[in-house]
Amino acid sequence: MSYVVGLTGGIGSGKSAVADLFAERGILVVDTDAVAHALTAPGGAAMPAIRAEFGEAVAAADGALDRAAMRARVFADGSAKTLARKRLEAILHPMIRSESERLLAADASRSPYAILMVPLLIEAGSYRERVDRIAVVDCAEATQIARVISRNGLAREEVQRILAAQATRAERLAAADDVIDNDGDLAALRPQIERLHVNYLAYARNVG
Repeated sequence: MSYVVGLTGGIGSGKSAVADLFAERGILVVDTDAVAHALTAPGGAAMPAIRAEFGEAVAAADGALDRAAMRARVFADGSAKTLARKRLEAILHPMIRSESERLLAADASRSPYAILMVPLLIEAGSYRERVDRIAVVDCAEATQIARVISRNGLAREEVQRILAAQATRAERLAAADDVIDNDGDLAALRPQIERLHVNYLAYARNVG
C-alpha cells in the first residue's frame, strides 16, 4: 500500500463511524482492534501466550480472552497497572502489527489508499513510522464518557480510568495532521470525510 492514513482517537470518540464512511467510499480499512479481537478469540493465536503469562483466570470458558478480568488487571491502580499493561502489549503488539501489515499488503491493489485504524496510535510511537498521515477523531471528554457508558455499560469511574491510561486530548491533537470533529451526529461527519477523501486521493496520486 503506497499511502496509509493512521486513524485514531480516544475511547468513545467515534472512530468506527468515521472508518465506516471511508469504507463506503471503497477505501480499505484495517482495524487493529478487530485484529486484536481475532487474536484473542477462542483459538486465537495470542491466547496461549496470554494464558502462560497471566494464568487461566484471564481466559473465558470458551477459551477467548476474558476482557473484564484482563481489564481489571490492566487498569488497576499503581505499578500493577503499568506492569500488566506492558506484559500484555509485549504479547499483542508484535502480532497485531504483523497481521495488519499482511492485511494492508493483501488488499493493496483494490484501494487507492488505506485507513489503518489504531486506537492507541499516539501512545505507540512506532506507528508513526508506518503511516503517511495521522487523522484524529476528536470530541469532548464528556461525550466520550457518555458514549462508552451507553455502548458498553461500564461505570463512569471505569471509563475515566481507561481515559486516564490513554493519551490526552491535547497530545492527540498535537500529533494530528487532520482533525475530525465528532461532537455532532453522522450528518456532520459526512462532509468532513468527503473532504478528507478527496485530499487523500490527491496525496496518494502524488506519492504514486
